[in-house]
Order: sequence, then structure tokens, then C-alpha cells
Amino acid sequence: MSFNLSRFSLLVCLTAVPTALIAQTAPPVAARVRPAALPLTGRVTDAATGEGLPGANIIFDDLKQGTAAGPDGSFRFSSLPRGRFTVQVRSLGYNTVTQTVDTGSGQPLDFKLTVAATEIGQVVVTGVSQATQLRRSPIPTSVVDHTRLNQTAGSNLVDAIAHTPGVSQITTGAAISKPVVRGLGYNRVITLNNGAKQEGQQWGDEHGIEIDEFSVDRAEIIKGPGSLLYGSDAMAGVINFVAPDPIAEGHITGTATANYQTNNHLQAYSFQNAGNINGFNWLARGTRKVAGDYQNRYDGRVYNSGFNEWDANGYVGVNKSWGYSHLTFSTFNQRLGLTEGARDPQTGRFLKDVPSGDSTQSVPVTDGDLRGYGLAVPQQQINHLRIGTDNSFILGSNGGRIGLQVSYQQNLRREYGNVLDPTETSLYFQLRTVDYSLRYFLPERNGWNLTVGTSGLHQQNQNLGQEFLIPAYRVSEGGVFGVAKKTIGALDISGGLRYDVRQIAADKLLLDGNERPTTGTNPDAETKFPGFLSTFRNYSGSLGAAYNLNEKLTVKANLSRGFRAPNIAELGSNGKHEGTIRYEIGNDNLRPETSLQVDAGVSYVTDHVRFSVDAFENSISNYIFTRRLLTASGGDSLRNDTRAYQYDQGQARLVGGEVSLDFHPHPLDWLHFENSFSMVRAEQLNVAAAEKYLPFIPGDRLQSELRANFRRQGQRITNPYARVQLEHTFAQNRYFSAFDTETATPGYTLINAGIGTDLADAQGRTLFSLFITANNLFDVGYQSHLSRLKYADFNASNGRYGVFNQGRNVSVRLVVPLAFK
Repeated sequence: MSFNLSRFSLLVCLTAVPTALIAQTAPPVAARVRPAALPLTGRVTDAATGEGLPGANIIFDDLKQGTAAGPDGSFRFSSLPRGRFTVQVRSLGYNTVTQTVDTGSGQPLDFKLTVAATEIGQVVVTGVSQATQLRRSPIPTSVVDHTRLNQTAGSNLVDAIAHTPGVSQITTGAAISKPVVRGLGYNRVITLNNGAKQEGQQWGDEHGIEIDEFSVDRAEIIKGPGSLLYGSDAMAGVINFVAPDPIAEGHITGTATANYQTNNHLQAYSFQNAGNINGFNWLARGTRKVAGDYQNRYDGRVYNSGFNEWDANGYVGVNKSWGYSHLTFSTFNQRLGLTEGARDPQTGRFLKDVPSGDSTQSVPVTDGDLRGYGLAVPQQQINHLRIGTDNSFILGSNGGRIGLQVSYQQNLRREYGNVLDPTETSLYFQLRTVDYSLRYFLPERNGWNLTVGTSGLHQQNQNLGQEFLIPAYRVSEGGVFGVAKKTIGALDISGGLRYDVRQIAADKLLLDGNERPTTGTNPDAETKFPGFLSTFRNYSGSLGAAYNLNEKLTVKANLSRGFRAPNIAELGSNGKHEGTIRYEIGNDNLRPETSLQVDAGVSYVTDHVRFSVDAFENSISNYIFTRRLLTASGGDSLRNDTRAYQYDQGQARLVGGEVSLDFHPHPLDWLHFENSFSMVRAEQLNVAAAEKYLPFIPGDRLQSELRANFRRQGQRITNPYARVQLEHTFAQNRYFSAFDTETATPGYTLINAGIGTDLADAQGRTLFSLFITANNLFDVGYQSHLSRLKYADFNASNGRYGVFNQGRNVSVRLVVPLAFK
């Protein structure tokens, strides 16, 4: 990868700013002597009975160190750095305890856990400047934990979190899902892989999330502008997929997972091995997934909707008294069919293209085409490689530390669309990225926690295929930021500022009469991409507070400003986009989107009731959208016999929120009745009525779940549960009707259910965990408003347009823990 010197110099200058701040605020050299290893001991007990809680997890998230309590509830860390760090203590069936401890005090810790009736907000989130209690963060955040991920069946990772209030997904069949947070998606949502930005082709409709679902222990969803820490593209929110907790010192463990789903015969197998010996620790995981065509009651099996996947990921490194240093890696490799939804006009059967001499013809698919795990053309292949380093260095005994993440990513995306030559790559993008994040966490002083840092990337994308939708380009960006947090009794205040510079350089491309690249000396050369150089500068900021009026009532408010620089498709595209069935033309005069969002929330929690309301208003300036091009006479402007659209800008406003009400009736503390309602209203201002509503806005959604979590049943059955969920999505009649872009979507109701348990041996050790889940139990035929397959061809056999979402699906998941030492 070649680096432009001026852009690299820009990154160096940006890096120098926080470095100077570090030099000014860091303690003298003599005070930064590496601290000696400190032991830390303690005990975890049941608050009511005083009995020890064996197996309870004690985790220092910022140090990436953890351990498990022994048979009597006692625990010991042999080498922790000196300082004040947040620790969380978790045990299944109990409320999580979170507090800040001084590891250098020499005093043993005593944690008393109470039986969980409701989640009281002690969950720790790490996708912010440092580990923070959920209830003390003014930024609206949701956490989907490992238990919930296991109890929720999905074909991909985004499926598993899309039931979270305020979160939905844009789908193209079972394999492709893109997260939508409060009505905004694509480049307006940043995806983090264990705290590091995941860089793929986020601008594309058929580009999903390249992360192994089995590598994720929990998902943290930050709703609202996250540009303060992550820069451009976090205007709607941030989703951080977090890896499993660190392994306790002296242990080597493993996990074997198998999953089968009935609807598309999905098979998934994953094996993990992890260990920690004398501070040397590692984790390695391998995953294999394969799925055939999915089915529903109106389409039967959906032709060419299967996929297969090979993944590997993990890390190796050391944890010492000076901090930790890990070398991380992941490789995601997926091949999937692209469903076009073309149908025979008489029978309604799906059509496929087959060779016919020197051309092709469309014929109805056979029953054999719909069986098995084979993939047809068109299809796409994605290979995403990441190699990085994750480090944290403790500075002396006062608790200051430096965090450094650097990674190299390569995203290869090939699309195969030629039936006559299935190996020909119609589209082939090679995206290479070097990204970094440097943060200095200053020692806590007078209740103030201050973090300063810089982050940025250099990126290069090349076109290696036969077709060209976007120009080859290079991106260099960097930003500096400062975040402060202070606790004043029951009041937590946090805020910060950030400044970013992003430069995008697109290459000029000339094509000859055969649509192949040529030079300006060719008299038949035509300009495909003119080339351009664009620079965007902007700032972000936030200020918020959370106030605990008492142990039960908390109020929050946050004001934030975010921004998003236009992506390469919006600036420079010039080609027929098969997925959206339109010809798209970029606009290199676009300005950055900026947003001003106001959030307000209140939560009331008792032992048996939890009620919360989160509301927001998000005003977006320079909102980017596509506008249909017309001829002078008012007709459609056509390119390659396809309607032409060009990117433009306007003003948009989104308002909405989420309401949750959970009951845990006494004395039936094992019974949980959980309810949520989420909505968003999204409009474009000062436009024609047909353009008033923004596209891809989910309908209102009501979810109600009745769940029973039981205690140990006899000696062998532990933690059994049963759940049934009603999920009603209201009709979406507020849609972007201009240019035949969207149509109204009727409402629908789905019933989901699940049961599961752990099975233990005579000594109480878990032998395996079993999770059985049924989605869409009554096989309802429905179309999500955010499904791109909704706009496929008319089906003459049932009088309906488009392809429907997945029908009834029963998932069986088996998780077997392994202990090698």
C-alpha cells in the first residue's frame, strides 16, 4: 500500500497533539517506574445466606484480567497493577455488582450479591472512553449479553441483536443484514470488533457485517452520535461486539458449540481454546457455517438464498503488572447466493439464467435446484482479514495508563454474475486499511476522569473486476479528542470535544469501446470517473448527565453533535447498481452531514418492577439522499435503459424513543414479564410530499416476553428456563414513495419461543448447555419494511409482490464447556 506523504504527515501532526498533552500531564519519570505485581484477594457470597458463590466471575475490563471464585467463593489475582480500576462481579441468577477498587490498598475485597429480580443497571459498558456502569452513563446504551445471544436464534450476527428496542436491520435474504439504529444505517453506524473499527464496504446494500457470531460474548449498542470517540460515520450510533472475558490465571479451557436450524438446514460448528499461564494468555477459535435456501409459506424455498462460511479468530499476548499487550487476528470468509427474485410470469416459479449458445436464457428452477447447499450465479464472496495489536500500559502507581490499538485490514469482495463464465469477477473490490487509536487515561484527581487521544486511518480501494461502480480511491483521516467525566455524589457528568480531518482522493478512469480501462491517448476513450480530491473538516461534541435521585430512580440527559463525511459511492459512483435496480451518479460537491441530537431518559427500578423511557430528537443538516434525474420534458432520464439517480442533500429530522416495562411478581421471582415499545418518525424537510419520509425507516414495534428462570432442579439440571415472546410490528404507512422507491408495508405479529437448561455432573460442574428456540412459531407470511427483497417480481401463483421473510425456524444449540487445566 502506498502512502501519500502529505496525508501521512497530517496523521503524524494529529498524533502529536495528544502526545504533547500526555507530556504535560504525566507524572515525573521517577514516579513512572514500573509497579511491582500486586496480589488481590477476596470472597463472593450470597447477601442473604452468607454462603460462598463458586464460579462467580470477577472481571477488570480495563485490564483484561479476570478470575473465577473457588468452591467457597474466594478468589485471588496474583499480579494486578496498582491503581483505581472498575471491577464487576457476576454470577448467574444474581445482580451484577460493580465498583471502583484500589488495587494497592492491600485489603481483601468482600462482594455480597443479591438474587436477581430485575436488572438494576450495574452492567459495565466498554465502548465508551473507559469501563463505565450503564446506569451512570448519560449516553443511551443497551447491552445484549451472552445468555441472551445463546437464547436468540439467527442466521447471522445482526439477527441476534435486532430484537433490541431501537435496533432493526436491513436484510437481503438470510445471510446479509445491516444494523439500523433509531432509523439510520449504512455509513451512519460504526461497527467495532472488540473496540476496533471494522472497515468493509459499508456503503453497499449487499454488504453485511464480517464478524464471526460465535466470537462475540456480548454486544454493546450506543444509540446516538458516537463521533466523539470514533470520528466520522458514528452519527447514528456504535455497535461494539465484545470478545469473551479473559481466562483466569493457571487455567486452560475450551468451548465446543453446535447449532442446527430447520428452516434452511443451517449447520454451524465452532470450537474455542483459551488459556492463561503465568500471564501468557491466548484465545483461538474456528467456525464453520453452511445453510441452504430458506423458505416461507408464500414462496416455498427462496432460490439461491444459501451461504457458507469459514472463520478463525483470536489473540495471543501477555498480561503483567505493567498492563497487557495482545496480538489479535481474525479472518472471515463467506460465499453466498444473491437472490434476484425473478419469476416466471405464468407459474410464479423462480427463474434462473442458463447458457444458451453464446447467450443466456431464463428458465424456471427445478425442485432439485432448491435442495442442498449449492450456490448459483449471481453470488458473492467476501474475505476479511484483520491483524492488529491491542495494548494497555500502566504509568506508575497513580492509575494513569495508555491504550494503543493498531490494525491492518484487507477486505476482498467479489461478485460473480456471468452464467457463461461463473469464475469471472463482475465486481471485485480490494480494500486495504491501516487504522489506529491512541488514548491516554489520566489518573483520577478530585473525582475527575480525563481521557485524551487520537484515532484515524489510511485506506486504499482498488477495482479489480470487469465492471466499475465506484472509482478507485484513497482515504486519509485523523482526529484528536478529549473526554471528561466527574462524579459528584449521585450526579455523573460527562462530555468532550473532537476535531477531525478526512481527505478522499478518487482516481480518474477512462474506458475504451469495450468498457476496458484505457489512456487519454485513445481517441475512443470516454470518461467513466473524472477523479476528484475532497477534504472534510468537522468537530463533534457531547455533554450529558445522569442523576440518581435515589437507589430506584435515575434521570439522564445528553446533548451531542455528530458528523459524517460523504462516502465514496455518494461522491463518485457512476454505474448501474444491480441491487437497487437503478443507475447511480455521485456528486463530489456534497458537504458533510452534521447532526444535533437531544436525548432524555428516566428509569425506575425496584425489586419487582423496572420502568424506563428514552426519547430523542435528531436534526440532520446536509442529509444525503438520491434524487431521480428527469429530462427537459419531465420524463425519466435513462442510463443503460435504467432510471438514473443522483445524490443530493437536504434537511432531516428524526424523533422517537423506547419504552420498557418489566414485571417480576412477588413471590414468583422466577417469573419475568418484559415489555418494550420502540418508534421513530423520520422526515425530510422542505420537500415534496412524496419525498417527505426518509427511506428504510422501521415500523413501530411492540415486544412482550414471558420468561421463567428456575433454580437448580435436583442435582443435575441447573438454570432451566422457558420463554415465549410476542413481537408485533405495526404497519409502516410513512414511506418514501418518490421515484417508486418504497411502498407501504402491512403490520404483522410473530410468536417466538424457547426452552433450555444446563446439565451438571455430580460435582456441580456444567457438562453442557442446551438451547431450543422457535422463531415465527406459527409460520406467518410477512415482509419486513426493511427487506430489500420486498421489491422483487410479482408472483402470479399467489398475487403478491416480492419475496417474503423467513418462515418458521427451530434452532437447536448445544454448548459444551471443556477444561484442560
